[in-house]
Amino acid sequence: MYKKVIVNVIVIVKFYQPEGRLTHKPLTNMKECLYYTKLEDHVVRCELCPHQCLIKPDGRGRCRSRVNREGTLYSEAYGHPCALAIDPIEKKPLYHFHPGEKCLSLACTGCNLRCKGCQNHDISQIRPADTEYYPLSPKDLISLARNHRQHIIAYTYTEPLTWYEYTLDCARLAHDNNMLNVLVSAGYINDEPLQQIAPYIDAANIDLKYFSDETYRWMSGAALQPVLNTLKTLREHNVWLEITHLMIPATETAEEFRAMCRWLRDNGFADTPLHLTRFFPRYQLQKDYAPTPIATLHQAKAIAQEEGIRHIHLGNVPSSDE
Repeated sequence: MYKKVIVNVIVIVKFYQPEGRLTHKPLTNMKECLYYTKLEDHVVRCELCPHQCLIKPDGRGRCRSRVNREGTLYSEAYGHPCALAIDPIEKKPLYHFHPGEKCLSLACTGCNLRCKGCQNHDISQIRPADTEYYPLSPKDLISLARNHRQHIIAYTYTEPLTWYEYTLDCARLAHDNNMLNVLVSAGYINDEPLQQIAPYIDAANIDLKYFSDETYRWMSGAALQPVLNTLKTLREHNVWLEITHLMIPATETAEEFRAMCRWLRDNGFADTPLHLTRFFPRYQLQKDYAPTPIATLHQAKAIAQEEGIRHIHLGNVPSSDE
């Protein structure tokens, strides 16, 4: 029915070479951040996400890409994507938004979560200066998409809401050029910046990682409620939504999963596609962890169906095991 992506890997495609190759030159053209407050002694408080990081001079937020320079907060990630690829839209995963089409995917370094099983930790858990990058302005991105006949741009792989200013400027320009924007995100953002960017987002896949605040804090260093708020806000803006839930053994009970499905149903998300994704040991979750049994995904699918979720897809499994 839909093409499944069995292994979710990043391919850095070197088709865009403004200076002939990826570069490791010192970062330039940093942009002043939106949503922060200047405090005494050149300290700033970032107000982009619920962490509300207090950042001293030369310090960084939890995302590692927002840095305090003499009392002004800058985004080092701006215009410095570390990954570019042309992907099937199903890889995001989005199975009900322009199925069968491709999209131009990009990522900058940075994430405001600390997921112990992060699949892309080599770029999400580092600073922008720690890897090579493509010098790529929003205008260059639109030209790149047009040159490769792509009308969908996906902000993905890491956490695009931490490179917020770049995502926002690119998304605005894409809309001005009749292109579509896809956001792949953990949804951990404050309401005001989300309200600003939401009108430029056409589709989003949001990770609803757990349905326990305690587990969110233990496994990802975040909280549950802001993610639920993000889902509601995006729906209010008529963004096409699909939800991913990575099923990690021993991190949730059947009762917690059932409670999540009931919340989705009771809050108007019964028709929102739900992707139940198989976990493979990565990063800090390797010792004592094994791949999620496929039977566990089928059990979860049955629970979701019992609770009224209408579109359920299993991810990271062979098509014969769906």
